[in-house]
Amino acid sequence: MKTRLYILFFILCYNISLSTAQSIDKRNYIQLRSREDSLTGIGVKIINSTDLAERFRSDSLFTRTLVRALKIQHSFQYSFDSITTVSKIYSPDSLFRIFTWQVTIDENTLRRHGAIQMKTADGSLKLFPLIDRSIVIKNQLDTVTNNEWWIGAIYYKIVKKLYNNKPYYTLLGYDENTIRSTKKWIEVLHFDDNGFPQFGGQFFSFKQDSVIVPTQSRFSIEFKKDGNGRIMYDSDLDILIYDHLISETNEETKKYTYIPDGDYEGFKWVNGQWLHINKVFTQKLIDGQAPVEMPIKQ
Repeated sequence: MKTRLYILFFILCYNISLSTAQSIDKRNYIQLRSREDSLTGIGVKIINSTDLAERFRSDSLFTRTLVRALKIQHSFQYSFDSITTVSKIYSPDSLFRIFTWQVTIDENTLRRHGAIQMKTADGSLKLFPLIDRSIVIKNQLDTVTNNEWWIGAIYYKIVKKLYNNKPYYTLLGYDENTIRSTKKWIEVLHFDDNGFPQFGGQFFSFKQDSVIVPTQSRFSIEFKKDGNGRIMYDSDLDILIYDHLISETNEETKKYTYIPDGDYEGFKWVNGQWLHINKVFTQKLIDGQAPVEMPIKQ
């Protein structure tokens, strides 16, 4: 029985590889491999170089090289697995994928970069660059934006939901923020009638809370650096779960003092909105019981 299962697994993997190979011809595949090797080396310099000018040069070269690679026919099928300094995630329906990465300016300033690559029938490139405008968007929780006015984050999960037969893609991301605190984001992406990406909207509702707050366009938590605050999607419960945070020094205005206290809040998708759940579990979880967030492999 086990032998049959191994054979079936091998055949399945072979067919998947064959399908990818058939969509990318040999010449284009060789070009993509070559560009991937270049991107891998450049990406390491963006992260590891101690010289700001070199990080900037590497980032610019990485962007140009990536765009050239994505212009190769059927590049959407190519996974770029060896590039570990960049997040690369496909939507659950494989209609698009998002690249995101960051450049360190100084210990308190980072810039995120990214792009949305759409799947096309003929394998040509349809790309939306993501321009990080975080520094100039004052009301980040209430602002509807597009790809040219993007609140930058490194995405690690996409959750697809439907409302009135239209897909909405919830993005989970992190932001190194400053030397003292880290942020994590929940962002809803959808595409307008002309096919252009839109971020935000009336998606995060707190109408069932005892203290009602206005509906938000997006949601974030901010916590002490290395405080391990988490946002995750539980597919069994079909909810977004995040750590309830408290100030370890009782200074509620100082987000860099916030740490998880063992409780969990969440959001449930109801009628086209993420409805806030004040307490996901009825009792605090002890060590070892907490839901575990999947590591970022991209």
